[in-house]
Amino acid sequence: MTESSKKPDSRPWKSTVDFAVISDVGMRRAINQDSMSTQVSETKEAWQKWGHLFMVADGMGAHAAGERASELAVDLVPHHYRKTQGTAPAEALHKAISEANGEIFRRGQANIEFRSMGTTCSVLCLLPEGAVVAHVGDSRVYQLRGSQLYQLTFDHSLVWEMQAAGEVTDETARSGVIPKNVITRSLGPNANVEIDIEGPFPVKKGDRYLICSDGLSGQISDEEIGGLLKTLTPQEAAQMFVDLSNLRGGPDNITAIVVEVSDDGITTSQQGAIAIQRKPERKSFSLALAVVTAVCLSLALIFWLINLAPLAIVIAVLGLIAFATGLAQVLWQGSPPKDESARYGNGPYRQYKAVPNETLFEQLAGTIKSLKEAAMERNWSIPWEDLDRRFNQACSKAEAADYAQAVAIESRIIIELMRQIRNQRGQNQAGDSAVDL
Repeated sequence: MTESSKKPDSRPWKSTVDFAVISDVGMRRAINQDSMSTQVSETKEAWQKWGHLFMVADGMGAHAAGERASELAVDLVPHHYRKTQGTAPAEALHKAISEANGEIFRRGQANIEFRSMGTTCSVLCLLPEGAVVAHVGDSRVYQLRGSQLYQLTFDHSLVWEMQAAGEVTDETARSGVIPKNVITRSLGPNANVEIDIEGPFPVKKGDRYLICSDGLSGQISDEEIGGLLKTLTPQEAAQMFVDLSNLRGGPDNITAIVVEVSDDGITTSQQGAIAIQRKPERKSFSLALAVVTAVCLSLALIFWLINLAPLAIVIAVLGLIAFATGLAQVLWQGSPPKDESARYGNGPYRQYKAVPNETLFEQLAGTIKSLKEAAMERNWSIPWEDLDRRFNQACSKAEAADYAQAVAIESRIIIELMRQIRNQRGQNQAGDSAVDL
């Protein structure tokens, strides 16, 4: 060991990650019910104890209930996590989320306006043993490594639960027959909540992560997410995700946290232990699935009584599928790790190629064309000569099959166009530029 290696690590530890955070109300909502938190350790000692923490919460509930629930979550989870002593970080995360759920539930019960308020909760911690994820709901955590994008979280939604139970095919899930926005778990509506812990996943310099609400993942495909995440800087990627979601209608609030591991100091040479010793808990019947079952069977009975038998049968089948899925959840119990070196959870759950290609280039080219047409129709003052020159550069790159550079240039054009449009029309009127892409 050299003399210099004996000295405390004096590097600015926050610089071990490069990250960007953007949250936007979207085009159809009056208030932003998304909340987020970033807790980046200032020193190596703090990182060894707590890691770097990034969190997104997507609230739900009438009036300001959803907004309040998500705000409570991003305040309470990091607070409880850091005050927990003598336990492994993953176990501390689990406890922190459980305590936050209890507090949100109690506040909801105490105020009729906040009754049944809830929120998703997706937390990424970059720790000495690797990346650990804690998750409830349908917000997502992705990891980009090389040319592969991994979804580290399981969507706690009706459609994902049905697919996992083998009740529906991927094709049926994509068809939209089953609503995609019905979630089966959230913090707040119930006194107890089941929390997924995933990882630890090895961390390497250059890895990128995206923690996002479904206002983003619902508008941008996984393949597009992978291609853009690989091509752009964290700040550019976060802005592009928000702008592209808004250009495609922005039906929900949009939040993106993009994180890049920029220093070898926080990389893992091998997978570390997660050291969670909790016994698996028997799951309760999902409230969301119970509601779906009751609604479907009630509608089926009504349609049967008014002589709409075919429709009644279809709806009854959907209700029975929801009931079977909930029953399967109650009967199935997970297994704890067989030993301390085992990784907790079953993630990653899906994997996609993250390669900018001709398809992505053409999609963004169409977006630029539609934006230009909308801007010219409204007589917005835009420096088209410079933007056209840059777009021609992108086309030249594409002709040379350099799609990474072509997509990067196109993305910067879209970001610049949206910035100028917002400046001219005002943030609340930016929807005039949105086109159905």
